[in-house]
Amino acid sequence: MQTNFHHVAARTPGSRLREARRQLTTTGEVADGLIDAALRRSWERSRGFGLAPVGRAPGAPHASAAQLARALEQQRELASHARPVMEFLFEQMRDTDSLVILADAQGMLLEAMGDANFADRAQRVALRPGANWHERWRGTNAIGTALADASPVVVHAGEHYLDRNGFLTCTAAPITGPDGRVLGVLDISGDHRGHHRHALALVRLAVRTVEQKLFDTRHAANLRLRLHLQPEGIGSVTEGLLALSDDGWLVGANAAALAMLGLSRADVGAATIEQMLQLDLPTLMAWCRQPGGAPRTVRRHDGSALWLRAEAGRHVLVAAHEAGPARRPAETRADALAELDTGDPAMRAAVERARRVLDKPISWLLLGASGVGKEVFARALHASGTRREAPFVAVNCAALPEQLIEAELFGYRPGAFTGASREGAIGRIREAHGGTLLLDEIGDMPLALQARLLRVLQDRQVTPLGGGKPVAVDFRLVCATHRNLRREIEAGRFREDLYYRLNGLTLQLPSLCERQDLPHLVARMLRGIEPDRELQLAPDLALAMSRYRWPGNLRQLNSALHTACALLADHEAQIDWWHLPDDLADELREISTQAPAMPAADTADLKTLSDRTVSQAVQSCAGNLSEAARRLGISRNTLYRKLRQLPPG
Repeated sequence: MQTNFHHVAARTPGSRLREARRQLTTTGEVADGLIDAALRRSWERSRGFGLAPVGRAPGAPHASAAQLARALEQQRELASHARPVMEFLFEQMRDTDSLVILADAQGMLLEAMGDANFADRAQRVALRPGANWHERWRGTNAIGTALADASPVVVHAGEHYLDRNGFLTCTAAPITGPDGRVLGVLDISGDHRGHHRHALALVRLAVRTVEQKLFDTRHAANLRLRLHLQPEGIGSVTEGLLALSDDGWLVGANAAALAMLGLSRADVGAATIEQMLQLDLPTLMAWCRQPGGAPRTVRRHDGSALWLRAEAGRHVLVAAHEAGPARRPAETRADALAELDTGDPAMRAAVERARRVLDKPISWLLLGASGVGKEVFARALHASGTRREAPFVAVNCAALPEQLIEAELFGYRPGAFTGASREGAIGRIREAHGGTLLLDEIGDMPLALQARLLRVLQDRQVTPLGGGKPVAVDFRLVCATHRNLRREIEAGRFREDLYYRLNGLTLQLPSLCERQDLPHLVARMLRGIEPDRELQLAPDLALAMSRYRWPGNLRQLNSALHTACALLADHEAQIDWWHLPDDLADELREISTQAPAMPAADTADLKTLSDRTVSQAVQSCAGNLSEAARRLGISRNTLYRKLRQLPPG
């Protein structure tokens, strides 16, 4: 952790601080040794932003009431967990001329509570919700500097860069999510004459409490481990927290747990339970099934002991009871996303990335050629998340006439336009309230409607055609397109601001001709079409299908298999050439006559070739596994698994 300003006042007597400020205001430079190094760095950053320490401060951004409401909505999870903690802090600081403040990761003040008299004074320097206290606008201050240094800080009186803020004493600490991302800041600001010497301890305690609540909420579905050096410490604010996927990979951790295990944030998503502790997943699963949940002793790899309590999440106990970290995701998870993993590395990487952020408040953008299964993937996302019991609403923007898309999406009042229903319609967006909205072929949406959609996403409100009061909506947005949206932006057919609003997580779904799991896909489709029959393809037909380019992708394959099953006689269990549509059979025969059969040795050597490719990628990246995974087009988790499966030597 970086140096903070907790004891700056003790190290920097008033005379030295006054001299430092005199130099700052007269020359813009401060001599070495006068003030704490961290404070000096912050002053230098402030000067670099073009701020003058004295005089009128430049105009800083201030959110309107609507913008503040949107920011609070976007930070609803953070704010809801922070509010009770802020109330506790306020009770401890009551009647001390102070405010308790929550800010977001950009420095915007979201909420404040405190003494009314001091709040009036604080408003004179815009210390109120909606104001932005990033260092860029306010110079050195506890909120902005805690964000800049990602560390708890105290900024007292003249340590503030702007002279006009010198009447304040401020203590702040960043709030970090389980993924290591800074989500916001909790701050106590008050009159400098009433500096509370325990304020830093109070703020850090409060932040840990919020972080624990966020951790438990984010990872309610995961296997969670609570760690401490003493059994009594489990359940306290000093405990370490780990979250594991169903197959034993680390998917979340707090700072205390990382410190206990000697890990870094880079290890989240890249380490297994066996790599962190002398412990395996089946043992953990067995502990979770036993009543009581008392802490147990476990060993780190250096032999030292920790106390651990394991808690099963709502998805964990459906996993296979002997699941291990080397097992395939489809073998250890029983949900809709797992069913999509039929062995293709690219699809498996997409499923794994999707699962990492499954219930986080971000939008999804699915890319891929027509027929690759974008809607199927979107439905799997919905069915595997916490909104699974709410509606899933799909709208194909390319299938509706342009003049009807607006009414279909946003709804309309009775008589809003010629031909409108006398009852009106609530629209597809409102139908998706609480659930998931899929906008398929979003690249075909008219520009005018793109602007209106952007407004709905920003305001989280929809107004029907014909007027009326805006209606609040809450939905998970998934968009899909076969178009290259960046090229559409360059051509002026797609709004850039909407693109960045939609592009929370982009997943590229592979075309069927690129996939390596055709036999598994065929088997799954046949089971779906004829669940009571054991069907298979004739060997030469299966080989021809494996070489075909499948321009219609999964949709074309599924249609061909439906036709074949319809043409099968009751006594037949094998699909052959004469069961296919004539046009497809002709194309497959042409391929089979042109392409030589693959020698058996080539098939046997595929594993060797794959191993060699992985090894060469890691060597060419000098051991940088993240870069190697990127070059191979697979996730880092998949790369780790492949490395573990390499033959020795």
